[in-house]
Amino acid sequence: MAASDAKCKGVECTNPAGTLQCPTCLKLGIKNSFFCSQECFKKSWSDHKQVHKTATTGTHNPFPSYPYTGSLRPVYPLSPYRSVPDHIGRPDYAEDGIPRSEAIFQRASKIQILDSKGIEAMRVACRLGREVLDIAAAAVRPGITTDEIDEIVHKATIERNSYPSPLRYNHFPKSLCTSVNEAICHGIPDQRPLEDGDIINIDISLYHNGYHSDLNETYYVGDKAKANPDAVRVVETSRECLDKAIEIVKPGMLFREPGNVIEKHAKTRGCSVVKTYCGHGTNTLFHCAPNIPHYAKNKAVGVAKAGMCFTIEPMVNLGTWRDKTWPDNWTSTTADGLLSAQFEHLLLVTDDGCEVLTARKPDSPGGPVPMPVLETEAATPTNGTNGTAPHADA
Repeated sequence: MAASDAKCKGVECTNPAGTLQCPTCLKLGIKNSFFCSQECFKKSWSDHKQVHKTATTGTHNPFPSYPYTGSLRPVYPLSPYRSVPDHIGRPDYAEDGIPRSEAIFQRASKIQILDSKGIEAMRVACRLGREVLDIAAAAVRPGITTDEIDEIVHKATIERNSYPSPLRYNHFPKSLCTSVNEAICHGIPDQRPLEDGDIINIDISLYHNGYHSDLNETYYVGDKAKANPDAVRVVETSRECLDKAIEIVKPGMLFREPGNVIEKHAKTRGCSVVKTYCGHGTNTLFHCAPNIPHYAKNKAVGVAKAGMCFTIEPMVNLGTWRDKTWPDNWTSTTADGLLSAQFEHLLLVTDDGCEVLTARKPDSPGGPVPMPVLETEAATPTNGTNGTAPHADA
């Protein structure tokens, strides 16, 4: 019998509990699972059944009624906040989650020009960021959870006397972002094991001696992912879009210009470019001016000057460019559930071009995979003799 003061377990039900108990809960030994009526039990079933999964596996989907656009689901519970030793310097948001210095700087609308000391500090922070990203990438395999990757990244960051920039930033709960398959960006590491055939974006930022680094890459999980022509197309298109955008960075470049280069190339691959998120300044602040949109015909204002540091990080989708955010208020996914990929570098504008502060090393994990030939390319013979199509860049 239900206790006289017990409440019904129905979703948003405030009635006292009756004597009706969930039969599955009875079998699993879950106590106090009483409902006020059969109707309330049926209405609450899609949410209530998560209790059974948690009891048998220890994990659950925290948003069972949310209309997900693809097959990816969050797997909770999240692990607790990871601690950072007291001796490590930390940004202003590390305690309460509020980046007050960014808000002050944004009101001034000023783009920082770094001096030689600041430039060298950025080089060090970005070198450490690359080391941590490569460590995370080396751990990618079917069966590992994104939470385990978070633990690896957190430990590697602390070992470098650095603070993981995402941790507590606007209350983000983890030390990096892991965005799988249709997730565009800002995925929260959780208990979901990676599967052979997934793609995963790993986004690393760390704070070292007062300066932030910021970089990310998308990786193939297992051989099935590399054998999937759609996965390869979206991943390699995003990689190429970033490379082509970097080629035009120099003093005098308009901040609106990279978007024209990126979208033009993405369209040759049958892909779209996300418009909601953009590249940004990074230095003593995690995110600041300038903004660098990735889509064509944008209205970004401003010109690159030597000494500026900013990211370019195109997010490229197989289908629509539109996005949808999960109820966790962070994870952004494609509106149609199709795959998305992203690559990011942090750049220093020099007197005659730019320096890629977060450049890959010769032994960095990952790297390009041969691009599959599109049907439209294969159907268009060259004026040669073998009937093969030219590469889209030719």
